[in-house]
Amino acid sequence: MLLYNKLSAIERAALIEKAGDKRITLSFYKYHQILNTSLFRDYLFQVLDKIEVLGRIYVAFEGINAQLSVPSKYFETFKKTLDEIDFLKSVRLNVAIQQDNFSFLKLKVKIRNNIVADGLKKNSFDLSNTGKHVSASEFNRLSEDPNTLLIDMRNHYESEIGHFKGAILPDVDSFRESLPIIEKKFQKVKKSKNILMYCTGGIRCEKASSFLKHKGYKNVFQLEGGIIEYARQVDKEKIENKFLGKNFVFDNRRSEKISDQIISNCHQCGEKCDTHVNCENEACHLLFIQCQKCAEKYDNCCSKDCSDINKLPYEEQKKLRKGKKNSNKIFKKGRSKALRFKKTS
Repeated sequence: MLLYNKLSAIERAALIEKAGDKRITLSFYKYHQILNTSLFRDYLFQVLDKIEVLGRIYVAFEGINAQLSVPSKYFETFKKTLDEIDFLKSVRLNVAIQQDNFSFLKLKVKIRNNIVADGLKKNSFDLSNTGKHVSASEFNRLSEDPNTLLIDMRNHYESEIGHFKGAILPDVDSFRESLPIIEKKFQKVKKSKNILMYCTGGIRCEKASSFLKHKGYKNVFQLEGGIIEYARQVDKEKIENKFLGKNFVFDNRRSEKISDQIISNCHQCGEKCDTHVNCENEACHLLFIQCQKCAEKYDNCCSKDCSDINKLPYEEQKKLRKGKKNSNKIFKKGRSKALRFKKTS
């Protein structure tokens, strides 16, 4: 029974390029009690590997969260495969706005404690008691209501390159940080104000809205399908696009352009820029925003120090990394004193 990748990312990329077939990047999620996560995990890997699906799937007792790259020629087979799983029948697929055949290069199906890490006690509230899902047009109308608090449920590095007009942007590194902050901050208006939330594809809002309702919040709303579906409806229905900039995504593309505005800056020189990169020094691997000029100046690294290390022979770099844990920068996503135009809190 094959339950692992036979090919490396480099080998897979070469095969994709040689084949020349189109692939579809998409995501989906579903909160549903899965009793045997190991069995479900093994089944998913086997059936999806057969049709050359690549990407990342998290399976937990509470449900499934998937970001995938599916060959166009197997798309209908893929949908049929999901429909044959009772709780995934007709599940909404968030198809990417901008496609890239190389968005994912491996298939990983992993068992997790949660499909979205929230830091909350297991079964502490009813995940089926969510806020009201709203369409793009309803979202626009609600966001214009002076009695509405529009809250971005994503992390600081996501909202930095793109967010909705007038949104409250919690300065957090993770979803688990945002829930207690938001619940506490708006306690006094939890029964009087509209709480309107959004995230990338809807999964974080699904949990956040249930959490806030559990905490006594009355008028809770969430953007159906997240920013991805919002952009699709805006284009289809020709309604006002209230999103500024890019939508950060968790694959090799790193972002999708939702509007033409550039609202962020290069973290090294301060020039207008919204391109996320990872520092090429493997001991750092910091995610940050870098313009082309700075990429050339620092050799695709976040600092001169990292650039100097990256120029060393590979074996020497390995010796420097030996016995050391991953840099905390990896998890801080741009929180580095080396970056002059980024907060370091």
